[in-house]
Amino acid sequence: MVYSINPDFRQYNYNTINRVKTDSVGKKGTAGTTQTLAFTSNPVNYVPLNPVMNVSPLRTRLEGKEEKNKYNTLLKNLDKDTKKTLKLMLKQGILLNANSNDNSSVLDNLYKIATTPRAAGLSNTGILKDTINTLFSPYNITQQFGDLPKGISEQVRDIYMEQKTMRKTNLLDRKIAELDVNVDHSGTCVASSIEFNLAKQMPAEFARFAAGISSSDMSVQKQIKLSNLADNTLDAVWLLNAFEIPFEMKDFDKATLTFTPDKNAIIRAQIQTLYKDPYERSALDVLMQSTFMQVGSQQSYDSLSDKRAGKFNQNDKGLIEFEKTFTESVVEDKNKISVTYQTVDENAKLIGYETDLATMKKQITTSLDRGENVIIGYTQVDDNNYIINGHEITIIGYKKAPQTNPNAPEKLIFICNDTDDNQFEPIEYDEDYLLPKIHHAALPHDVVENDVQMTENWVEGLNTYKDMKKKAE
Repeated sequence: MVYSINPDFRQYNYNTINRVKTDSVGKKGTAGTTQTLAFTSNPVNYVPLNPVMNVSPLRTRLEGKEEKNKYNTLLKNLDKDTKKTLKLMLKQGILLNANSNDNSSVLDNLYKIATTPRAAGLSNTGILKDTINTLFSPYNITQQFGDLPKGISEQVRDIYMEQKTMRKTNLLDRKIAELDVNVDHSGTCVASSIEFNLAKQMPAEFARFAAGISSSDMSVQKQIKLSNLADNTLDAVWLLNAFEIPFEMKDFDKATLTFTPDKNAIIRAQIQTLYKDPYERSALDVLMQSTFMQVGSQQSYDSLSDKRAGKFNQNDKGLIEFEKTFTESVVEDKNKISVTYQTVDENAKLIGYETDLATMKKQITTSLDRGENVIIGYTQVDDNNYIINGHEITIIGYKKAPQTNPNAPEKLIFICNDTDDNQFEPIEYDEDYLLPKIHHAALPHDVVENDVQMTENWVEGLNTYKDMKKKAE
């Protein structure tokens, strides 16, 4: 389900934000200076400690011959550092976690990655290492596209031109193609945030996705409850058809969906396998983000250009709020709604809020207290309050802010993850800085059902589609 106030603002995309320089956490500095938002990197000791394992019981000891054989096989395929990481994952309960759609464990899926064929140009050991490192520290996930090495860039350009039926002899077409494939700023912040959340909250399901989309089939199937998409089965089916995701009905409330990366993701993944530099996406990041972009963009994403088409979005970069909510709902198989907090006019000017900041704070902290991370879209405005950009990050917890005045109201610091800040650790924002910037947040249905008037997800989609058709006339 979705709650949205301003229909025209549904077309606003949450991609890479041009950040405003800040002097310290929560204090706005010189406008227009492009720098990373200020953060603190002190050890994170927040309340509550969001549990990684929130479904299956914690197990830290191998049981039976089969598990021991799988574990030993993995050790034989790993370098010294990754072996240490695997052993730590066992001690921390990550390796034997089985909160996946088919009840397979992280160990089961890592074994599958190590012992069954990967897609062309991908190595078993490479994907295995990527998966282990990501599960041990999901903060390693980034949305930064890798640069294309000389020689490779021309090959990618030519492939792109051929697919787009562009004229290779035309200098203008060649220049357009070069600019398209040499991606400067990624629009995958929604997809990378969903990737992060899956790795942190459901490690076995993340490993299962990794095993499937990097395999020779390059796909993974997932059974979901249709009631997590809409109250009525037919409306849920309408949504699945609208997003053009392959599915098969199981019964009146279940469907099996097939997730796949776009056809060009393998090219980007192969390049990152051979030429990955620090702070760039891993081959696994490429495949995961492509898969989630495909879901949200109605199967129209292109990894070569980081552009998409689709029926719900007039912009060719990123995902809009409605697309994000659908993607998050089917990937996690949870009844998520997107609550819109900011009131924005038809000119993309921030003119107020749909609820007070105290209610916003309560809804977010209630979700965090239940062990649910919260993916938010926040905005950046100019001096006249016009929104000039937006970005998606994930709130993973909170802690009390230092208090110098004992009579002052208690304030919180939110612990967040940003896949576009080149920081492989959490960042912190105080509530006075972050809350006013939040345009929307994905929250469990029952957390907000008594606070807002909700519109069914399929209704939101239909309205978005009608608005786009009207604008195109």
